[in-house]
Amino acid sequence: MGLSPDDLTAGHRRIIERADTLIGGRRLLGFFPDSPAEKKVIGKDIEAVVACIRRRLGRKTIVVLASGDPLFFGIGAKLVEAFGPDRVTIHPNISSVAAAFARIKEPWGGVRVLSLHGRKNESELLRALAEEDCVAVLTDPARNPAWLSRLVLQKLGGGFRLAVMEALGTASERHGWYPLTEAAAKEFREPNIALLKREVGGSTGRRPLCLGTPDAEFEHHGGLITKSEVRAVSLAKLRLSPGQVLWDLGAGSGSVAIEASLLLGKGRIVAVEQRSERIDQIKANARRFAVRNLSVVQAVLPAGLARLPKPDRIFIGGGGKNLPAIIPEAARHLKPDGIVVINTVLLQNVHDAAAALRRLGFATEMVQLQIHRSRPMPWSERLETLNPVWIITGVRKPDDRRRTK
Repeated sequence: MGLSPDDLTAGHRRIIERADTLIGGRRLLGFFPDSPAEKKVIGKDIEAVVACIRRRLGRKTIVVLASGDPLFFGIGAKLVEAFGPDRVTIHPNISSVAAAFARIKEPWGGVRVLSLHGRKNESELLRALAEEDCVAVLTDPARNPAWLSRLVLQKLGGGFRLAVMEALGTASERHGWYPLTEAAAKEFREPNIALLKREVGGSTGRRPLCLGTPDAEFEHHGGLITKSEVRAVSLAKLRLSPGQVLWDLGAGSGSVAIEASLLLGKGRIVAVEQRSERIDQIKANARRFAVRNLSVVQAVLPAGLARLPKPDRIFIGGGGKNLPAIIPEAARHLKPDGIVVINTVLLQNVHDAAAALRRLGFATEMVQLQIHRSRPMPWSERLETLNPVWIITGVRKPDDRRRTK
């Protein structure tokens, strides 16, 4: 049907006129009051609709009316699945997303589209917003634009503009752009579609990211952050390439993971951290530097690794006394030719980490970094010594995978 009967071609109308049974939502059926066809209203029970069609199949000409494009989050896929592609003909039309972008006169090739209509997929939505500049969202009466605005404000702190297209194709159609704070308290006409577009500049706190970003640029507590000099060497030891998957285990403030995004391109980063306050820091830092390919997982290592995407590289910046247990479990998931880099300030962990990597067949290397930073004095400068850091690197050959099992 597209947006309304105005989008139907003459061919579409001839098909509807020849229908013995006309099936659709109450609103769509209401457009054809003079049709002599038997009418069946589509409700929430889609299986009942399938059963109704099955009883008439082969004896009746059955036409199902769908808004938008039947294969774009519509009933078309369900009917093809139920009856097979040879028994179903699809007549596509204008989708609400195509119409929405036409209203705001912007291209939408490559835009991520998600449906919240009857779906509880908030995590997928938040992940898309972290990765994309623009996301189109099909709403429903419960997960409406106001709900969507509150979710983005609560989980991401804002950073997006919202466009809402209300009652597309009807006489009461309207569309406009809204700040999230305004939309969160506003009622919108049904049905509607929402577009979330990332703000450039403004008050989102976004900052330019570079290798060697000063520690003070990251949100962290009490100096608990991998220092910029250590990050530089650790990233070099990881030998990152575009498209790879990196695990940052014991991610802390997420500084290593966030700088790694500069080297991974469209690759993926998974930051694993057990403390909720540090989870919040990682997310805040990702927003601050507009890093979109970073996922955050809360887990007590070594648990929770099996369900993550297989890594090409693993960085372990935490672990404490659990480090000897974390290393073999993490290495078990590492791809061939993978690299593990471990940072520690504890002498016991230096020995344990190197020994664990060697037992697993990794070629190991250990580097100690002793950093001195200048501090001003009344008429000169002095050097302030930071804690020495050990960087242990393990490089595995493809035939060494069997040793990690």
